[in-house]
Amino acid sequence: MTTTALVTGAARGFGLALTRALVTRGDTVVVDGRDAAALHAATDLPGPGRVVAVPGDLTDAAHRGALHSAVRTAGGLGPSSPALCTSRSSPLPRLADLQLHSLAAVFETNVFAPLALTRLLLPALRTARAPAVVTLSSDAAVEAYPGWGGYGASKAALDQLAAVLGVEEPAVRVYAFDPGDMRTAMHQRAFPGEDISDRAEPETVVPALLRLLADRPDSGRYRAADLLEEAR
Repeated sequence: MTTTALVTGAARGFGLALTRALVTRGDTVVVDGRDAAALHAATDLPGPGRVVAVPGDLTDAAHRGALHSAVRTAGGLGPSSPALCTSRSSPLPRLADLQLHSLAAVFETNVFAPLALTRLLLPALRTARAPAVVTLSSDAAVEAYPGWGGYGASKAALDQLAAVLGVEEPAVRVYAFDPGDMRTAMHQRAFPGEDISDRAEPETVVPALLRLLADRPDSGRYRAADLLEEAR
């Protein structure tokens, strides 16, 4: 069964890999990204599904409204409709050197904007068949890594929002999905000069999320590694 999905941060990395998979199976996917040229180039994908690209910054209320309108025009959120959240580059400085305005910017992107977008979409999600919201988590939300304090704190906050939303909205499955380390541009920036070729390609992680959406377990936090292991 096909669906209408919203994937944020779809110009590269895991968001792009997920978009490709959803389009391949015939879904309609509304996507966003800050770089309009990169977003359109990356998501010019062959069917049978289709992509509706809405460039912009998720922290901009007008852009969130445009995403909401695009979803409604596309036919509303259908079964298993994921809304994925983007992340700023990481890691940040050590906490002793972290500027509060930098921390506020990370929380704006990783916590406040995803919550604001989800609130816009909740009326449609409540009436959809088998709806789901997926936030992108990280092991930095539960582990202590030097230099990752600000980013990890934002992801821990997003995990908690997802957990509470899952309790408050029992008709909607709400998943905090931890994809694990991946071979992405963001991860490479976190480790400048290091070889990260041992990390998983985003395409190899997508099946774990698709299985989560298909199986629809209770709302909660799920690790891609566990889902892939169970599938073996």
